Amino acid sequence: MNYFWPLVLVVASNVMYQICAKSVPGGLNPFASLTVTYAVGALVSLVLFFAMNRDTTLIMEYKKLNWSSFVLGISVVGLELGFIFAYKAGWQMSLLQIVQGAALAIILLVIGYFAFKEAISWNKIAGIIVCLAGLTLINLK
Repeated sequence: MNYFWPLVLVVASNVMYQICAKSVPGGLNPFASLTVTYAVGALVSLVLFFAMNRDTTLIMEYKKLNWSSFVLGISVVGLELGFIFAYKAGWQMSLLQIVQGAALAIILLVIGYFAFKEAISWNKIAGIIVCLAGLTLINLK
């Protein structure tokens, strides 16, 4: 159960995320939308921090930060802006997810190998071939 619940959380959150990103009003400046998004996210994070941690403080935890939290913040803005702008440009929700998911899987496989010494198996190579074949099929008119 501890192995699968994070996956369920990621999938459920990503479904809601994509629905919300596609539903951002066309005339709304995406940066205005993101200020509300991050204010709500910060509030939820703060409430969950205090609800789930009794033996530490924010200051104690902030002392453990490294570069990754700051770059993650920049990455999340890029991710969200990219999806909002892609939907505004007319991408279909299902097609955008397939294209970005396949590209992401291939890129992360390479990064995993070189940066984190993750093994590349024949199954993963077959998966890359399937991803590329899928992208080819999707783009056939």
